[in-house]
Amino acid sequence: MTSSSLERLRSELRELAEPKVRTQLERVLSPAADDELLGVRVPVLRGLARSHRGLRSVEVAGLLSSRVHEERFVALLVLAEQMRLAPDLAARGKLADIYLAHTDRVDNWDLVDGSAPVVLGAWLLDEPPGVLERLAASTSLWERRIAVVATLTLIRAGRYGPTFSLVVALRRDPEPLIHKALGWMLREIGRHDERALADFLDRHAPGLPRITVRHATERMAPELRVRFVRRG
Repeated sequence: MTSSSLERLRSELRELAEPKVRTQLERVLSPAADDELLGVRVPVLRGLARSHRGLRSVEVAGLLSSRVHEERFVALLVLAEQMRLAPDLAARGKLADIYLAHTDRVDNWDLVDGSAPVVLGAWLLDEPPGVLERLAASTSLWERRIAVVATLTLIRAGRYGPTFSLVVALRRDPEPLIHKALGWMLREIGRHDERALADFLDRHAPGLPRITVRHATERMAPELRVRFVRRG
């Protein structure tokens, strides 16, 4: 893809921006002072990513370096498209490397949640999950959330161990956004295997943040849920 095509993508983002959407995003994202919001809806961003999935790695990196929130978001969605179409493990590894080299630009919850499972998580289906431990130990809230949310893809593949390990490792994290993410991932495990979730909570619920337990047990039968919520 030529640089003129990249500029066309940037132009399309601005043409598709909606002032009302920008106002909504400013409220729900609480962006950093140097973060520029255009106001483009996520489904629109996904469509643009599909149309521009031929971006070269240098162009993706350029978008990730942008102060424009939606440029970073569409870059992450392009990586997700490329990961979905990657022909082999080597190609997926290169995409994961780009992602891991730019985690400092994945700096809000929508960027994390829209990219971590479909980029990093997809790569981890074929790789050891050691990178999750490194991210979970980061001083960056967003890198810690990336570690947690990336396990969604592993959960859907029936691999719960990495999530359980992160819940234990991050149970004393100071950030509510981490507590909620842990509960979300545990709830996803419960959707696939309620017994595995219940067994984990039998051992660990008393030491988990209350909000984590509440999120984790939302879909449980009431008589089972109340047991854990009281303890959590």
